[in-house]
Amino acid sequence: MDSSRARKGSALRDDTASRTARATLRRAFWSYGFRPFFMCAAAWAIATVLVLLAAALGGATWPNGALPLTRWHGHEMLFGFVAAAIAGFLLTAVPNWTGSKPVSGAALAALVGLWLLGRAALWPWLGLAGTPCALADAAFFPALALSLGVPLVRARNYRNLQFLMFLALLTAADLVFLATWLGWLTPSLFDPLRFAANLVLLMIAVVGGRIVPLFTRNALLHDGQQCEITPTPLLDRASLAAIVAVIAADAVLAADAKLVGALAAIAALLLALRLAHWQGYRTFRMPILWILHAGYAWLVVALALKSAWFFAQPLWTANWLHALTAGAFGTMILGVMTRVALGHTGRELVVAKPISVAYLLVIIGAALRVGLASAPPAYYVAGVLAAGAIWAAAFAVFLAVYASILIAPHADEAARRA
Repeated sequence: MDSSRARKGSALRDDTASRTARATLRRAFWSYGFRPFFMCAAAWAIATVLVLLAAALGGATWPNGALPLTRWHGHEMLFGFVAAAIAGFLLTAVPNWTGSKPVSGAALAALVGLWLLGRAALWPWLGLAGTPCALADAAFFPALALSLGVPLVRARNYRNLQFLMFLALLTAADLVFLATWLGWLTPSLFDPLRFAANLVLLMIAVVGGRIVPLFTRNALLHDGQQCEITPTPLLDRASLAAIVAVIAADAVLAADAKLVGALAAIAALLLALRLAHWQGYRTFRMPILWILHAGYAWLVVALALKSAWFFAQPLWTANWLHALTAGAFGTMILGVMTRVALGHTGRELVVAKPISVAYLLVIIGAALRVGLASAPPAYYVAGVLAAGAIWAAAFAVFLAVYASILIAPHADEAARRA
């Protein structure tokens, strides 16, 4: 009898401990925006590439009524993958900027649910993309802006209200894309996906201009090295103004290729000067830093290739847009996600060796995709498949390493419980 009671008591304690552990993990996971949204971003980066590769190989029949394959892929990379990364970053940064509590719990889960609803509405095999249900996708950025705008306004943090403008313009681009697809707007030279890509380019230029030199200086000083990165406000403003000019010319004067090319060349030069000032050559022993410099360098490469393409259209520059999306967006997002996740869970800012490999994979995958523009036709399809697989593998490695970090409590809390 005593033995039976002891076993029941032990089982009850184990069950209670298990429920407590699950509750702790749930509470941790929904405590900060970077946790679910970085996981969603990585998973969707993989999913969109796998769908593209499966369709290219003939393993997935593309349904009638769905968005055309390449347009679906482009939309989902921007409004799925990139949107989730933006949400995770801003939902983590705004509490730091304003001293407010982060969006968490049910409110955060609702935002994730809205993002997932958009993915479902445009999923080719659900048959909703050709109906007004597709417009559900455009609700995500306004909801995110509302979540961010309240603490920014309360704290009178007017400097960062610019991110609400970015979200509003991205919403407008999404609505134009969806309305055109639904037949409510007449197609025009204006490409909402390219406009959205340009907006993300500007966001990366803004955010990168803040974090890359700051993180570089702090890390080098922590490593015992002398480092002084002096501010260059004139250069900063000029480079951002040049990007804005590229966006305007792309959107309003899309047929004037020479003007777009000239503005892109100016923007590339100014960004290159800005990047050179940040002493990236001193970060080669610090993968968590050099990946950010590499991501910013991709902006320069993309704009330079775009300039050459708009001026003379040499074949080797044809994939300039992939240099921006797969190169700059993929590299910078992976770099920021790996750093933010470590820093905001109380872990040392040193990435594991597999993540250094992931950094190389995302760069190699993007470079291969860009370089395929001048590849012989016989090797083009195989090259696209290889580039996509390598690029997606980088985010698979991220998930394998970081899933446990994203769902685990903050290191300090875990230490107290231990």
